[in-house]
Amino acid sequence: MEFQVKSTKKQEIIDITAQIKQILKESQTKKGILIIYTPHATAAIIINENYDPNICDDILEALDNLIPQGKWRHDKIDNNAAAHIKASIIGPSQTIPIKDNKLQLGTWQNCMLADFDGPKNRRVIVNIIQNK
Repeated sequence: MEFQVKSTKKQEIIDITAQIKQILKESQTKKGILIIYTPHATAAIIINENYDPNICDDILEALDNLIPQGKWRHDKIDNNAAAHIKASIIGPSQTIPIKDNKLQLGTWQNCMLADFDGPKNRRVIVNIIQNK
């Protein structure tokens, strides 16, 4: 299964938990693992808190402090090297255990797409592997 996410800012973390839960519900998978993947070199998948929106802002700010814009060799091509580096560090996928047709996320955990080079339409691919 897959779905699209549209970012509206240069950098944005978008909660995709509802879409992931709906795909899991429709699959009727009782036990297994769910894999979330985005096939983009400047986006990533994060599992973290989203109850307090400051967390997402803090993540983006921390990454900006570690990986500043405009100082990388790739910037001479399309001025988005920092986005590539951030996405590489975070990674394009996450794996979540499934039990009783529910994601085994912690109390405060959500699934999120991080877009470091928006605004863009991003694909999110979801694979479910069922255990018998």
